[in-house]
Amino acid sequence: MGWMQGNPPPEDKIIEVGDNSFFDFPKLRYSVCHMRQFLPTVNVSPGLKPSSTFDYAKDPKINRVTFKPWDSDTTMTWEQSLWKNYTDGILILHNGKIVYERYFGELSETGKHAAMSVTKSFTGTLASILAAEGKLDTAAEVSRIVPELKNSAFGDATVRQVMDMTTALEYSEDYDDPEAEIWEYSAASNPWPKPENYDGPVGYFEYLKTLKKDGEHGDAFGYRTVNADALGWIISKVTGESVNEMLSERIWSKLGMEQSAYYQVDGKGVPYAGGGLSAGLRDMARFGQMMLNEGRWNGKQIIPEEAVADIRKGGSKEAFRKSDHPKLKGWSYRNMWWITHNNDGAYAARGVHGQTIYIDPAADMVIVRFASHPKAANAANDPISLPSYQAVADYLMN
Repeated sequence: MGWMQGNPPPEDKIIEVGDNSFFDFPKLRYSVCHMRQFLPTVNVSPGLKPSSTFDYAKDPKINRVTFKPWDSDTTMTWEQSLWKNYTDGILILHNGKIVYERYFGELSETGKHAAMSVTKSFTGTLASILAAEGKLDTAAEVSRIVPELKNSAFGDATVRQVMDMTTALEYSEDYDDPEAEIWEYSAASNPWPKPENYDGPVGYFEYLKTLKKDGEHGDAFGYRTVNADALGWIISKVTGESVNEMLSERIWSKLGMEQSAYYQVDGKGVPYAGGGLSAGLRDMARFGQMMLNEGRWNGKQIIPEEAVADIRKGGSKEAFRKSDHPKLKGWSYRNMWWITHNNDGAYAARGVHGQTIYIDPAADMVIVRFASHPKAANAANDPISLPSYQAVADYLMN
């Protein structure tokens, strides 16, 4: 669309961060591939070792795989679905080999894309590693690990309740409600200087201390990003490292990643553990393949097998049923991963505007997708995306 092309770009094609329009559609289609251009970040280093390689066994027939979107009598092809859901990049691994890889729009194979809430699953995986190694007691109350949260809603919640998002918080992420707490959270985490009359919290951690309790912890699943930021703080307290440092040390430098990744940070340099990660498509696929291999990569155990098993077993279906996800029947949420409980044992990391790492153990398949759908909620693309993933899994198994 010509955004930011030229030196300098034409006035009507410049995307600015100052007016917060850089994340509006259709500017979103450019900005998701250039978050570092608009916001301060910290690095996730892959180390100095050579990158690992994938074998290719590309299968052009995947483009012709057909399926029916939910509540539709019209058949759609896999390729049609990519355009319909504003795909920026898509990669499919089968038996550890790349069978499908495409880039669209502003994303290229050397580019990085915002992972949005897929970031949460990385945060949850780091916590799962610590729990499997006996370094994090998931039954402990949060205030025992992070005393600063003692008087907040998180104070008497357990680490497990934070990891599974069954905390009872007076907090709404309804972007259509101008009074929702998400806007206070956004104001606090905004890295730019505050207005002169601003007297609220500054940064993710300060905001978490202000949250109030609403209900009983453990009763129901409630998808709230602040849980991931709280878990990031817990991880940092246990390890003495920020989440970007631990991700580099325990995963990014172990898998032979092609590129560094990066996190957006708040005004105090704290990484956004709930949605700030940007990375390359193939590197996300490496992570997905390691998860599919129960924590192994190229014959080496990178993270404990117990950590992956704990994620795959899923959370409380009863707690999940009480949430606002009527189309995801029979699903659950565990360690900040979405568990389908379908016949294939599929589970996924999911982010707004269509980001996903979808892992299907029965099909020995990993799908990684970056996208810039104009609507944030996954309910906008799930009716096409989820049946298309299953159709490709069935095709590969047969």
